[in-house]
Amino acid sequence: MCIKSLVAAMAAVASLAPIAAQAQAAEKNPWMVRVRAVDLLWQNGQTGTVADLNVKAKNQWIPEFDVSYFFTKNIAAELILTWPQQVNITALGGQNVGKITALPPSLLAQYHFTDLGAFKPYVGVGVNYTIFGNRQNFTLPVQVEPSSFGVVGQIGMDYMLDKNWGLNVDIKYAIIATNVQLVAGGTNIGKLTLNPWMPAVGVTYKF
Repeated sequence: MCIKSLVAAMAAVASLAPIAAQAQAAEKNPWMVRVRAVDLLWQNGQTGTVADLNVKAKNQWIPEFDVSYFFTKNIAAELILTWPQQVNITALGGQNVGKITALPPSLLAQYHFTDLGAFKPYVGVGVNYTIFGNRQNFTLPVQVEPSSFGVVGQIGMDYMLDKNWGLNVDIKYAIIATNVQLVAGGTNIGKLTLNPWMPAVGVTYKF
């Protein structure tokens, strides 16, 4: 009787092995995606001889799509994608000078804290590469550089509802600036600085 019970128990364990293996494989899947709603809060400013210009980058809510790859359970890289945002430039007297668009994808390295149960806080730092469009669309004989590199920092948290789905809260700060140049000769005459804060909420899905 004892032998039969032992055999039955071993068979039950054996039947659970494929399920355990599948669960372990799912835990090792390195991909995660997030969809966020971001409150884009531009920190407008200017320096140099363009100080008589006034940057009017409108604060707004924008959608954001992010893809993360986990090299280990703690170390990940995240690619942040959105679409171009419009930046208006006026003279201090209110005269419209022109508009540019800013497309700011970012790539960050992250450290995730994984020993707090469903709470998964993380910190990140990386590089922002902003592409400026419509950059010669000015009523003055000036233009801006086509792109800029800057540092971006991040702190956030996922709360996992189950092994796949979670809720996300995140805030980022990016350094975004472009030199203003004369069309004739390309001489730098100042710098336009945007440097947005980007608090966000969203949904997480881990494969």
